[in-house]
Amino acid sequence: MGAGMELQSKSPEETIAIGRSLGSVLGPGDVIGLVGPLGAGKTLLTKGIAEGLGVADSREVNSPTFVLVNEYRGRHRVFHLDAYRMHGEAELDDLGFGEMCGGEAVVVVEWADRVRAALPSAALFIELQPIPARRDERRLTFRHGVDGDWDRLAAIAPCL
Repeated sequence: MGAGMELQSKSPEETIAIGRSLGSVLGPGDVIGLVGPLGAGKTLLTKGIAEGLGVADSREVNSPTFVLVNEYRGRHRVFHLDAYRMHGEAELDDLGFGEMCGGEAVVVVEWADRVRAALPSAALFIELQPIPARRDERRLTFRHGVDGDWDRLAAIAPCL
C-alpha cells in the first residue's frame, strides 16, 4: 500500500460529509475498498460518496449485504458491493466485478479485506475504526495501491 492520510469523524454526519467530499473527486474506473468492523460506518461513508457523485436520493443507498451489489445513478454509475458473505475472489468475479471496474463507473466494496486480492492495484482502501469510549467517533485511514494516482485526496480534507 502506498502512502495515505488519516481523518477523524466525530459524528455520522461528518462521516457522510467525508464521503461526499471524496465522491466529488472520484471518476470512472475508481475503486474504493472499505474495511472495518460491523457498525464502523462503511455504508454511511458510501451514502456520502454517492451524494458526492450526484446520486439524487442517498436514502436509496443501503447495505447490499443480502443482494451483494446495488447500482446507483449520478454523474457516473456507482456499483456498491458487499463482500461480507463472499467466500473469496471467485464470487466477486461471478458478479461481473471486472466489467464494473473497466467501465464508466465508480465501484465501492464494503468488507474489501475479504476480497483484497481481486481489487485493482490502484484501488483506494479506507479503514474505518470506531474510537473506544467515543460512541460516534471514527478514525478513517486512507491508503492506496502503488499504482494509484490519488493526489486528489488532498482536496477532500479542506472540504470538511
